[in-house]
Amino acid sequence: MTPLLSAEVAAPPRLQAMRLEILAGEKIALIGPNGSGKTTLLRALAGIDDDASSVYIQGESLTLVPPARRAKLLAFLPASRDVRWPIPVRDVVALGLAKPDPARVDQLLKRLRLTDLAERPIDRLSTGERARALLARALADRPRLLLLDEPLSNLDPAWALRTLDLLDGIASEGCGIALALHDLSLIGRFDRVWMLDHGRLVADLPPAKLLASPEFASVFEVEPASTGWALRPSADRRSSP
Repeated sequence: MTPLLSAEVAAPPRLQAMRLEILAGEKIALIGPNGSGKTTLLRALAGIDDDASSVYIQGESLTLVPPARRAKLLAFLPASRDVRWPIPVRDVVALGLAKPDPARVDQLLKRLRLTDLAERPIDRLSTGERARALLARALADRPRLLLLDEPLSNLDPAWALRTLDLLDGIASEGCGIALALHDLSLIGRFDRVWMLDHGRLVADLPPAKLLASPEFASVFEVEPASTGWALRPSADRRSSP
């Protein structure tokens, strides 16, 4: 099967060279300790900061497509929710469209339960509400590939699960998704997991195989426990004074 995304990226010393693929409809969880390179990788795949000449989406080079076409191929949602624009939520969502489409904006406001907030300036929303509005903007032009950096941060548990359900539906329509997250309990919702450590891709596995792998235990220094996760004894000894 021809991949939706085919990329060779590197951003030394932050990110070592790696080759990656995502199939249409595939959901990838991107995990790793703080500073492992998750944000750098997503920005490299989005063609931000680094050369994207080796990033192809549906066989099209990301550096060669015009802006309107790029919006149809790719949307990148950064981790920051710090928005200072006094712009109504409705207009923020519309910024994600290459051409005006009020019906599409209304659809997304409804799907993310933002209709009652549509005329409120986005800088007056809570962090979780802003996260939903910015996700709506990323989804606006129905991109073929979504690159999402910590989209579940600042969301309460119900909205985190609603967001994952929404992404399941989008993936079922053929959209590829790569999503960085810290909550390891959620990786079972994904098809594959990319695990980074010190800027290297150390594993690309289905969730169950990843959790049982020695690479996972080594990188995260935790093991399953009745309460969720517990430090591995060796990791606990290393952190002792």
